[in-house]
Parts: sequence; structure tokens; C-alpha cells
Amino acid sequence: MRMKALAQVATELNVVSRLTGRAVARRLRPEHTDANQEFERAQFRYGLTGLLRSAPDGLVRGCFFVDLAATQPPWTDTGIELAPGDWVTTLAVGRTYLSRTFDIWAGAHFQLWMRVGLKGTIFRGTRDTHSFFAFESGRLYLASYLPGEWADQTGTLATPLDAYARVSGRLSVAVILWNGPTLKGLKQIAARGDVQGLIDSEIDRIRTAAEPPDGWRYHWMLGPAEAYRSCSDHGRANGICCTTREDVAVLQKDARIALTADTRLRWEWRVDQLPSDLREDTAVTHDYLGIAVEFDNGQDISYIWSAALPLETTFRCPLASWHVRQTHIVVQSGAKRLGQWLAEARNVFEDCTRTMAGPPPRHIVRVWLVAASLFQRQEGKAHFANIALVSADTELQVK
Repeated sequence: MRMKALAQVATELNVVSRLTGRAVARRLRPEHTDANQEFERAQFRYGLTGLLRSAPDGLVRGCFFVDLAATQPPWTDTGIELAPGDWVTTLAVGRTYLSRTFDIWAGAHFQLWMRVGLKGTIFRGTRDTHSFFAFESGRLYLASYLPGEWADQTGTLATPLDAYARVSGRLSVAVILWNGPTLKGLKQIAARGDVQGLIDSEIDRIRTAAEPPDGWRYHWMLGPAEAYRSCSDHGRANGICCTTREDVAVLQKDARIALTADTRLRWEWRVDQLPSDLREDTAVTHDYLGIAVEFDNGQDISYIWSAALPLETTFRCPLASWHVRQTHIVVQSGAKRLGQWLAEARNVFEDCTRTMAGPPPRHIVRVWLVAASLFQRQEGKAHFANIALVSADTELQVK
């Protein structure tokens, strides 16, 4: 037991050492200094203000700047009253540091959430820019998300407020109200210039952002992403392709089937690049690609491709908010089989009884695809096909 404990300490020290080395190298870059980030926010305000002043008369109804300190829990009242039919664009710069020691931070694309009215449905974009059409009247509220977690879809916070005292950073957000369709307004502004590439990025997002595959949706708690798309050009027809970087994406599809002693999850995947080169069982290295099944008791099992953990390693999610409900099982490990199509099958009932306390759940209710790359900000690429839930008398084709 003592040798096992010593080995665990050595492993954790190795992870810390490698993360610290990376962080030191990054902090030596000038763009990562606090002074540079403050200059970036000031330049953003100054540049956008000047650009909008050059806009044709009547194009923009108003532009409002809102600062969100990372230490301020949701929600911030912008004072902006929206009415049904309003066209709105948000542009944002800045970041929230979860750990300055390890240079772990999240950008505006993940951090900035919105709602219209005190009890409106929460939403966010997929980039540092977003546009939406108001369908209801109400005050616009903004939130800087992490280290928080939502308890419901109106933005009630499930995280203790004091968690925000342990992070740092700031977002600077511009809220533009248009007098007409958003894309038309953005194009006219783009003809006069840009600010840190944000105008062009929002035009590109509106034109090209991929919708999730038919029947799939992104987990409301984490918000949408541009990570997944339908594809048939990677060796399998009717597949799903995934590319992730600096983001978290959980794609879900309802798939209800009774959990019996022979219930299996089958799938094929080809992982080309892992978003981590460190073991994924620590909170600061929890970047991975995987597939999961969710049960009717709120628990889920996630089957992952690990960079370094041995096959069949089983661990609870190291993130505090997910630890109570998510179990990870390593089904592939290392780089040797990257770039190859592999067929997998897991007896879900056996995995449940082996890894979860208490009686097993009665039903599987959803299948997830998971791509996490937020902490180390490295790119991950994978393809999934022929996903099915199978038992002796049932075969439910998921994709």
C-alpha cells in the first residue's frame, strides 16, 4: 500500500512538473502579460468605437460596453432593455484564469453566457462573437461562467459563490444593437475595417458554423460548440467528425434501452490526435475524447482514449462538479493505434456493476460524444461511426 501511495505521488509530481514547465514558457510570451491583456481590452474599446462612428447613419442603434470581472458571480445586469425583433451582436475579449500557476484559462467563447430577463433561458455562442434575434422583451444579463456550474436552464448557480474568489481575469464585452438584420450590418462595418478580427469572425460564424448532426444536440449545461459535424469522407458512411481546441463539447442523442445483463455499446472510431499528452485523471489535465452512456439515475459511464493511463483504468471524473455522476473507463491508450479505425464493444451492465455502488440503473437513456480540450488547449481530432446499443433481443442504431 505504501509503495502504491509513493507511486501516485511520483505520478502527480511528474504531471505538475510538466504543466509548470509549459506555463513558464507561455508566460514568457508578451501576449500573456497582464499589461498586454489590459492594452488589448483598451484597444478593443477604442478601435470598435471608432469603427462604429464611421458606420452609415441609422445602421447601429447603439453600442454598449460591459466589463465582467472573473471574480463576480453571475449575473450582471447590463441595463440594456431588449424588445422582440431586436438584432443583437456581442463581441468580447479577455479570459478567466482558473490557475495562473499552470496557465489554465478560458476565453470569451466559453465564458460569456447571456439571458434576456431574470428568468430567461440561458445561452452562449461558440466563438468570442455571437449574434441573436430577440424573441421576447427584457433586460439583457451577462455572466462569466467558470468556475461555476448551472443548476437549471434559467441560470441558477449550483456552485458556491466563494468559488469565484479563487479565479482571476476579466472579459470586456461590446453589445451592438442593429436597426436591421445582423449580417447586413456586419458586412457594412467590415467594409470599413475590423477590430482584432472579431467582425470577420462573426460573419464567418453566421455563414459557416456547422449544425450538430440530425437528432443530436449539445448538452445545455455546457452550451453549443462547433466541434462535431456529420461526415462521410473519412472511411465510413454516415459518420460524425470531431475537431476540438480550447473548448468542451458534449453531444447527446436520446437512446432509451433497458439495461440487461447482455446490453452492449458498440461503436467504431478513428482518433487521429489526442487533446492531451498527460494522464487525464487530474482536474488540470482532464482533456480527452470519448463516448458515454447516460442512465436513468443520472449517472454516466464515459469510455475514453487516454494518452497515458493503462487500459481498463477506471476513475471518477476529477472535476468537482462532475465527480458525483461520471465514471471514466480507459478503452484505448497511447499513440500506437492513432489514425486507425477500431471497432469497440462494451458490456455496459458489467461495467456498471463493477464501477458503481448500489443497484444498477434500469435503463440507458442517452448516448454522448465528448470532446474536452479546455485546460491544456491542445487540438483533438476523431471520427465516430456505427454507434449502436445492443442486447439479446434489441438493436438500437444510434448513428
